[in-house]
Amino acid sequence: MENKYQYFRRDISWLSFNYRVLLEANDDKLPLYERINFISIYSSNLEEFYKIRVADHKAIASGATRNDEETVQSAAILLEDINNEVNRQLEDRVRIFEGKILPALRKNHIIFYQDHDVASFQKEFIKKFFREEIFPFLQPVPVYKNKVVSFLRDNRLYLAVRLLSHDKGPNAPDHIQYFVMKLPYSKVPRFIELPPHEGNYYIMYIEEIIKANIDMIFPGYDVDSSFCIKISRDADILIDDSASTADIVEQVKKKVKKRKIGAVCRFVYDRQMPKDFLDFLVDAFSINRDELVPGDKHLNLEDLRYLPNPSKQLQKIEKPKPMKLNFLDERGSIFNYVQQKDLLLHYPYHSFEHFIQFLVEAVHDPATREIMVTQYRVAENSAVINALISAAQNKKKVTVFVELKARFDEENNLANAEMMKAAGIKIIYSLPGLKVHAKVALIRRKSNDHEKMCDFAYIGTGNFNEKTAAVYADCGLFTCNPKITHDLHALFHTLQGKENPKFHNLLVARFNLITELNKLIDHEIELAQQGKIGRIILKMNALQDPIMINRLYEASQQGVKIDLIIRGICCLIPGQTYSRNIRVTRIVDSFLEHARIWYFGNNGRPKIYCGSPDWMRRNLYRRIEAVTPILDPDIKQEVIDMLDIQLSDNEKACFVDENLNNLFKTKSKGYSIRAQYSFYNYLKKKNETPL
Repeated sequence: MENKYQYFRRDISWLSFNYRVLLEANDDKLPLYERINFISIYSSNLEEFYKIRVADHKAIASGATRNDEETVQSAAILLEDINNEVNRQLEDRVRIFEGKILPALRKNHIIFYQDHDVASFQKEFIKKFFREEIFPFLQPVPVYKNKVVSFLRDNRLYLAVRLLSHDKGPNAPDHIQYFVMKLPYSKVPRFIELPPHEGNYYIMYIEEIIKANIDMIFPGYDVDSSFCIKISRDADILIDDSASTADIVEQVKKKVKKRKIGAVCRFVYDRQMPKDFLDFLVDAFSINRDELVPGDKHLNLEDLRYLPNPSKQLQKIEKPKPMKLNFLDERGSIFNYVQQKDLLLHYPYHSFEHFIQFLVEAVHDPATREIMVTQYRVAENSAVINALISAAQNKKKVTVFVELKARFDEENNLANAEMMKAAGIKIIYSLPGLKVHAKVALIRRKSNDHEKMCDFAYIGTGNFNEKTAAVYADCGLFTCNPKITHDLHALFHTLQGKENPKFHNLLVARFNLITELNKLIDHEIELAQQGKIGRIILKMNALQDPIMINRLYEASQQGVKIDLIIRGICCLIPGQTYSRNIRVTRIVDSFLEHARIWYFGNNGRPKIYCGSPDWMRRNLYRRIEAVTPILDPDIKQEVIDMLDIQLSDNEKACFVDENLNNLFKTKSKGYSIRAQYSFYNYLKKKNETPL
């Protein structure tokens, strides 16, 4: 039976999100260097997208791998559509960068050279800098059409050079020679500050300094031309996670080392490169034609986050500073506070140090008997890991579930696990066939009467990572409510191999999450059918699972009013007859919106949940995820206020329409709300109000 509903394609929807990131660089109300940083973020996002998603589609299109959801033909069509959309976006990136950013820098007396045709008063410095700081690190490698002598490393910039020999006639077969040189900006910065002159500051790309002095590298040749190139390689490592734990550990150790030599998924080149030059490189490095992606003159613009700011006059990027909660300082202990009332922290508006304090208190508290934590992604030199090691050294029982299959964090997680294990911490590695994505912690303490255990739970939407907590907008609930702590204790037992757990209040993927979500949606549909208000608000990073999208379509058709605040992928199509009651809002601003919060109206007695999963197939069916109800009435109201502020945003929020366009809201006169900053001020005011 044919499905009556339709969906956006996942990757095309993601490209719509990334284009929304690029549009921040177009906002001339933002500080100039923040706009430049958004170009960097856009470029970095795109690089990872090619390494993972495009690489997967290429493998299917070539017949190298199979996928039940995608055919060879559909993968090939999708790849063409992806490349067309990316090329369109890159034209806008050039327009924004060259047409708006560079003139704005120049207006602020920062001359950012885009080629090596520099002012005469800079030439002597450039020549001296090249000779002393760059030339010693250059290693030109000849390239031959039928002989591979060089391996192009992943995401590294190379300068491809075409030379004409002085000593050969123009018709000699070796009159034309080709070389590649890896740019040495692990030794030298990508952006070089030149001497200031008459009130102006000057910046130059390292590749342009090399081009300005390229004759010194190749004496005896005429340099015909030179262009930057780079390769993106498949970064997805395939782990057989049905194997035993010990085998998974060994696979991770071996396969992460091969990530940098994965199959080519993109060959990016300066679009000004002549066709015969490109043809030679394609043959020499065995590049498939469908892997060619024309780029700008300067590639790897993710490096723009390192662009120097020599001007003291330019407006600095002022973001809200994480606040510490006054009432926690007054109580002197998170445990003392949470024993009386649940606590919800909102990062990065609230300081992540409160979570660190939670662990540190447990380390030194004689009543603490056990600490249990999941680890998905943690910071390098993690304060969380250090606190757990201190707890083990302080004779506390510590158990940490380490997810080794967290993409790009496999090595860091394995190293941390081995370090914790050496300190006496019980380590539980990845479950066969599953990823554990839940962000949970449980601290077990003896109660005051020393007869019973008093458990303290933390359920979050983001990782236990103090670095990302400074830039990701997440939340985390502290509670000692037995309705939650009993379920969380059962979840940790499940992670240790205990079967048939019973969850009564927590929603846990692969156990009761889907069942309970269906009940919640059904109830809103029933209310709407009775002429009452059916209301759903879902805030997430991604909405992709067609089964749950169908449920939202059904609810919309029955009159349930639905607001989706989806930052990234959204495969639900608004503006259709079956989605006329659904609005899709996207917010991109100073912080990465990352929280997952679900609101169900329940006839005026809202049910609200927060936790780790998006509504993607992988989260709902192939991972362990944990979602907690918000039971405290004051915290419920705080979350409702946050959702209202986000839905009222008319500065950084836009609607996503049926064509995946990002439509900014029309501003009312005298009415301006920028949700992230408005919510920070809301929390700040609450913090300054005595309890």
